[in-house]
Amino acid sequence: MPQIDPGSLPALVEQLERQRNSRVLVLAASHLDTEMLPALYDQLQAIGPCPRLDVVLHGRGGVVNAARRIALLLRHHADQLAFIVPFHCASAATLLTLCADEIVAGELAHFSPFDPQLAGADDSSFSGLDIEQFGDMAAQWFGHESNEARQQSLALMCNSVFPPSLTAFYRSTREVATIGEELLAWQLPYHPVTERQRIVKQLMSGYHSHNYALTGSEMEVIGLRVKRQHATEQIAWQISKVVQANLGGAMRMAEEAPWIDAMLATRDGVNLRRKHPGGLAPRWSA
Repeated sequence: MPQIDPGSLPALVEQLERQRNSRVLVLAASHLDTEMLPALYDQLQAIGPCPRLDVVLHGRGGVVNAARRIALLLRHHADQLAFIVPFHCASAATLLTLCADEIVAGELAHFSPFDPQLAGADDSSFSGLDIEQFGDMAAQWFGHESNEARQQSLALMCNSVFPPSLTAFYRSTREVATIGEELLAWQLPYHPVTERQRIVKQLMSGYHSHNYALTGSEMEVIGLRVKRQHATEQIAWQISKVVQANLGGAMRMAEEAPWIDAMLATRDGVNLRRKHPGGLAPRWSA
């Protein structure tokens, strides 16, 4: 993708604000993390409390608790909150959208399940669903009794994974479910608790892969408030193209060069967070 000046974002944001009659914030990150919070707080303080805040969101995942804190911060500064998703909105970013009053999803919007992943020593990873369905796999593929297969899987897991690590993984799975239900209460406040639990469970364990690409229409079928809005999507896609052309290590010209890993933009300007090789602390610049 050809380089596009991030300085073009404020004009696009202003155009979207006129179209939506709202304040607009662009929030883009390779990885959502808690270190984004101070810069995000400053941006929201500059915007001030507003009746309607639209967040154009671009994210491939991140830290679950960072998504929760970002959600709570956004909700504190807006009476009505919407996420506009033109493209990538995976894993923790999908979790973040649960707190919105509505989600405007473009044709290329890409959501995904947010089940926790346990990393192995060999750079492999697996989810809680991989463990949970071991018995079903053994029964269907090899004809073993499910209960027997589950008992054997527990022994195998404890031999290959430190048992407290397995327990911590279970606790993190429960934590994600709790956070999902907490955030979804903003979007579906009058729905029964059991209905919100069903939606969160579907997004955590209803698919066969952590990378399963969910469309906006599929998110709507699950029960979320997702809609299409052609005029909004057209402007948001132009914003997304600027983000795609600048965000991520793959966009730098050389391996030793710094790269942009997070972007925050309003009609007043753009803040870019650059990471540097060698583990140096990232720096924000206007």
